[in-house]
This record gives sequence, structure tokens and C-alpha cells, in this order.
Amino acid sequence: MNTPIATSAASRRTLVLAIGLAVLVGMIAWPSFVARIHYARTRAELAAIRDAAIGAELAPVGKLFTTLARVIGPAVVNVTSRRRVLTLADEIAALAGAVPQGVNDESVGSGVIIESDGTIITNYHVVARSDEIDVALADGRRFQARLVGADAATDLAVLTIDAGGLPKAEWGDSDSVQVGEMVWAIGNPFGLDRTLTYGIVSAVGRRGVIENPLQEFLQTDAAINPGNSGGPLVDVHGRVMGITTAIVGKDYTGIGFAIPSNTAHRVADEIRRTGHVERGYLGMALQARAPTLPGGSSAMVAAVEPHSPAALAGIAPGDIVTAFDGEEIRDPAALVLLLTRTEVGKEVPIDVQRGSESLSLSVRVGRRPREG
Repeated sequence: MNTPIATSAASRRTLVLAIGLAVLVGMIAWPSFVARIHYARTRAELAAIRDAAIGAELAPVGKLFTTLARVIGPAVVNVTSRRRVLTLADEIAALAGAVPQGVNDESVGSGVIIESDGTIITNYHVVARSDEIDVALADGRRFQARLVGADAATDLAVLTIDAGGLPKAEWGDSDSVQVGEMVWAIGNPFGLDRTLTYGIVSAVGRRGVIENPLQEFLQTDAAINPGNSGGPLVDVHGRVMGITTAIVGKDYTGIGFAIPSNTAHRVADEIRRTGHVERGYLGMALQARAPTLPGGSSAMVAAVEPHSPAALAGIAPGDIVTAFDGEEIRDPAALVLLLTRTEVGKEVPIDVQRGSESLSLSVRVGRRPREG
């Protein structure tokens, strides 16, 4: 028969075991319980943030894309150019007196309406050497376009169609563009009508992309593919900041290039006025020079043509050009670009280093002789 003392000891052991078991269960279950409480609270917070953001912040951001498509889409056109190309069979047939038939060579690109009277800007390479240019509008209408003029150096061309009251795009200021800004490209890649892609400006003033000192580009990671050429690159307000023109490789790789809007706008205006583009001329050959002056490399005058604007200004071979019209010159390409933007006939200050002497001269920009 159990004594009261033994019964008390057994009860204490049972109580201790029960407490220990409760503590063990608590140690196992408590983290899960706490995690569930924390997760529920976090989920509630995220739901509240999401609901507030959708109503107040994210919804307008989402609508931005559709709004941009509606703003710029109607001003974007599909450009198809065609030309007849003689094949070897045609040449052989011609020798036998037959009339050569040829085959159609077709190029597809994009363009953007810049005036409501039917004036369109596109890339020169889209319409180069074409016999026929077809333009399709956003509303489905198609027109035969006339080439107003082109500038191969900047890869730009201006077309016109017999239509009026068209929606036109608004030019932006490409000089104000900064790396990291959001941009959208719209065009007809692979013939897919009015495709909108999104990215950022990856670089500005990009030179050396092609072997042409007259070209500098905005670089973007917005998807640009064959068929986008000639279409607009627009900012968050739908303003044209560039005309897409080139990609690295044959397809999209995240590196695309656009002609800055200020260049495109200026070239388009001049083509509309005169049918061609005139560029400034100084009559001197330049070469890059190692950094012997503070600030890095520079442009050295290698030769000066007799009676040229440079010769009349007193510039001599061996001079190092340090500034042109108030802009610092780091390399020959920088001076060439500034010269292309300078009005023919304008008197411009030019600073040169001649030995240990710094000279401030003045040169009147001449008209570049026409080739051919």
C-alpha cells in the first residue's frame, strides 16, 4: 500500500514530466506559431500596400505604357521600299536581245510623321536606291511616297505623302537626355506593325559605332530589331528623342542606337528647305594627338588647304585645336561634329596651341564642296 510520501513524490514526477513535455512541445511549436503570426501580419501589410499602390501609384505607371502607345502610335508609319534588281539570268538574256525582267528587292522599315501635311522622317538606308516607296498609316491607309531628300552621312531621309490632317509626333531635346532615363521604341520589327518596346538610355554621345565621324548616337537597351529602323525613340512624355537606326549584330542583343533628335530635326528641316544638307568646311586635315596638354588627347592640324577658311584664319600645320566656338576639343571627331552643326558663313572663335603659345583666332565657316 502506497504511503502519502510515495504518492506525493510520484505526483511531483508526473507534474515535472508534464511541464517538461509542455516546454518541449512549446519549443517545437512556438517558432512555427510565431512565424505564422509574422507571415499573417506581413501578408496583411503587403496587401494593404498593394491595394494602396494600385489605386494611387502603380496604376498610373501601368497606364503610362498604354498612354504612350496611343500618343505616339498613330504618328508611326510602316515604310516599304522596292527596287528592281537584274540577276545573272537577266544579263544573259539581255545579251541575247531579250528584255531583262529583274526581281523585286524589298526593304521594310519604319518612319514617323513630323508634320501633319504628310512629311515623314525615316532612315536613308531604308529607302536608298529605291524605285518605289510605300507608306502604311496606323489607320490602314496606304500611300505612294515621294523622296524629298536624303542625307547618307547621318542616315536620314525625308518623305512626303499626299495626305493632310495627320497626327504628328513632337520633337524632344536630345541634348537634355541623361543616362538612365526611360525610353520607348516603336516601329515595325520583322513587319510586326507598331510594336512598342521599353528600356533606358544606356549612353549618350556614343561615337565610333560606325566609321563615320559625322555620327554620334544615343544608346539604348530598348529592343530594336530589323524593321525598327527609322522609327522613333520617345521619352516618358511621348516626345521623339531619337530615330532608331542601328543594332549590334543581326538581332536584338540589348544594344541599340538612335540618331539624336536634335540632329534629326535639324537635318529634316534643312532637307525640307533645300532638298539636301550643307555642311561646314574649314579646309584642314586633322589627326589625333597624344595627351601633351592638360585634359587629355587633342586634335592636331596635319595640313591646311591654300585659300581655305582655315588658311585665311591663320591656322597652320602643327597647330593643336583646343576649342571651337567655345567648346573644348578632345579629338578630331569632336571638331567634325561641331562643324556639322555650325551654320555656313558664321564667324566662329577657334583656339589653338602653337608650341608654347596659345592663340585665339576667328574663322568663317565655308561651304563644303559637293562630291562629284
